[in-house]
Amino acid sequence: MSATAFAAQQGADLAFASVRELSERVRRRRVSPVALTELCLSRIERFGPGLGALVTLMRDPALAEARQAEREINAGRWRGPLHGIPYGAKDLLATAGVPTTWGAEPYRTQTFDYDATVVRRLREAGAILVAKLAMVELAGGMGYNQPNASFTGPGRTPWNRDYWSGGSSSGPGAAVAAGLVPFAIGSETSGSILTPAAYCGLSGLRPTYGRVSRHGAMALSWSLDKLGPLCRTADDCGLVLQAIAGADRDDPSTADRAFAYEPQRLRRNGFTIGVLKVAPESVQPEVLANFRASLDVLAQFGTLVPDVEFPDLPYGTTLSTILGVEAASAFDDLIESGRLSELTAPEDRTGGYVNTVVLAVDYVKALRMRVVINQRIDELLGRFDALVAPTRNTVASPIGVLFREAYPGLRSGSPIIGATNVAGVPAVCVPNGFGQNGLPTSLQLVARAWEEPTLLAVAAEYQRRTDWHARHPSGY
Repeated sequence: MSATAFAAQQGADLAFASVRELSERVRRRRVSPVALTELCLSRIERFGPGLGALVTLMRDPALAEARQAEREINAGRWRGPLHGIPYGAKDLLATAGVPTTWGAEPYRTQTFDYDATVVRRLREAGAILVAKLAMVELAGGMGYNQPNASFTGPGRTPWNRDYWSGGSSSGPGAAVAAGLVPFAIGSETSGSILTPAAYCGLSGLRPTYGRVSRHGAMALSWSLDKLGPLCRTADDCGLVLQAIAGADRDDPSTADRAFAYEPQRLRRNGFTIGVLKVAPESVQPEVLANFRASLDVLAQFGTLVPDVEFPDLPYGTTLSTILGVEAASAFDDLIESGRLSELTAPEDRTGGYVNTVVLAVDYVKALRMRVVINQRIDELLGRFDALVAPTRNTVASPIGVLFREAYPGLRSGSPIIGATNVAGVPAVCVPNGFGQNGLPTSLQLVARAWEEPTLLAVAAEYQRRTDWHARHPSGY
């Protein structure tokens, strides 16, 4: 092997290493934070635009932070597992003096003079922000229904670039999957962490509502929005959540509840895992086959309770009403200005107006129904350590096709993603195989509020017994 080929192989090994692995190498001074940051910057510059993943490269501040991290580590002042580790942030997180575009043409030059709390906490942990990553415009708040809904173009999964990377955290999903950054921060209101993680073959964690501060993040729906990590492994998700969780006086919705990540937490008698009843005709055959194979793995260390049925409640209507009204309020100035016409997706140019005419009585009814949903879901989840289901019913949607036309006769969405977002409970998803066109499939685990440690323990144990998370797309 030539010296050039050897160097390229070493770079690829680092690019697809987990945060845990990179952290150990950095701590032992076997990998330089500066070299690691330079690697990520070069890979983002090379591959990011083609994946529709890059908005702003932060070369100078990233290298300055990397040099500082290197000095501190060399002096024996190691801050913890994220010290010297590069990452990317969905471009709805404020970063002082750097454009924060919200994925939308009307905000292309928008800047703030402060950092979002999540960005600040990651900097305090020693993590290095190398890029602002692309997203669906306004996080999907105007009702997009196809992949091309951002001024940076559609996000593309690196497993097959003719297919979507998933929204609205499309850039974070593509960037982590292609080995451009070890982890990224995304947001979820109704599936925007779990979906790109599923479509890109990643581990994604949606924390409990109130676990992570949203100060400095674009508001789509104040009572539904959550921030969380997209990573290679569930273990990495735990490391990142440890750094960003906690109460914040700048976000009154945050709860003063401690989060302690315990990687070795596995109950002696195993876990009790409820298996959501899945109608075979509702999912692609490969998704169903991979789900059933995953159950065999979970049964090795847990007790499975089959055919669990979700309460029959109007989750979709409740979520869409709350989200629509709150989005209309959040973007009131934009809607009234007429600048919706500048958005990329044609349907986004009119969707905001529809939301402004929802009756107040319907919004109140949705809030009252939400109380019932929260109670019923908590009762259900209280029977198990976790509830398991396919993350999505299909693999990623093709670029250039409306979502509803991508897989005729099937709905790509999982029935529990909307329901559990309404309830504000946590979920983690992990890759569990491949389906049509070489695209990843995914397994979703849900638990009661504040039970992220249990979810991460189950997911990490699953990944100790499988290697889907260790696979990565070729050509990167």
